[in-house]
Amino acid sequence: MKTLKFLALLAGAYLLLVLGVFVFQRDFLYFPNATYVSLSEAQAHASFKELGVRARGGIKLKGWYAPATSSPLTFIFFHGNKDNLASAVHIADPYLEAGYGFLIAEYRGYSGFRGKPTEDGLYADGRAYIESLMALGVKPEDIILFGHSLGSGVATQMAKEYPVGGLMLVGPFLSVVKMGAIYFPYLPAEYITLDRFDNAEKIAQINAPLLIANGSEDKVVPPSHGKALYALAAQPRQFYSLLDRGHSDLFNNFAVLALEWVQKRDK
Repeated sequence: MKTLKFLALLAGAYLLLVLGVFVFQRDFLYFPNATYVSLSEAQAHASFKELGVRARGGIKLKGWYAPATSSPLTFIFFHGNKDNLASAVHIADPYLEAGYGFLIAEYRGYSGFRGKPTEDGLYADGRAYIESLMALGVKPEDIILFGHSLGSGVATQMAKEYPVGGLMLVGPFLSVVKMGAIYFPYLPAEYITLDRFDNAEKIAQINAPLLIANGSEDKVVPPSHGKALYALAAQPRQFYSLLDRGHSDLFNNFAVLALEWVQKRDK
């Protein structure tokens, strides 16, 4: 009898744990910052200006946009879950110096903007930035989508929806479900995950040229995820493992490869 009671208590505690994770799971997935940092405070490249957009639900957002100077191509950068406009701004420097345009997209709930981040919400935000660029005269085929970590999910979805000129993924994951299985192996991630960002399901549907890179020492997203996405993707595609790089210290190394890749595409 005591054993049955113990098992019942254990089962009840587990169910409460699962319920708690289900209810609060977005707190584990998104880490928005509450403050907007100005371009000057972030010591951004002088060519950056604020670009205001209105996303679905009336959410007003601002991205930081620097127009192209010697190429028609513009990169749209979708950052990871712990980043924001200010922390991502210097990722743009090598691309701006090479004459390309660069837009750092910000999400609802981040950098002090209204709204709460969700998968559908971030997709709506991505569309708002792409549509704004197009309204400024940038053609879809001259847009290179650039996603890091969480942003790889947004960039992949946008590449599925728009006929863009290229897709670059850095430190991408197969899906949030697969990541949940790594970090919470005792939970039924397949059944309780709300925001899935299923890159593995979508990547074969992408028609744009694809560049994927992982840091060989990435401790946040297993490098095997990038390799698996590459295997699932259609041609043309390229994959690089950046030696001795982790999850967020690989951007300078990646920029060298990315600029070579895009210059070949541009010829």
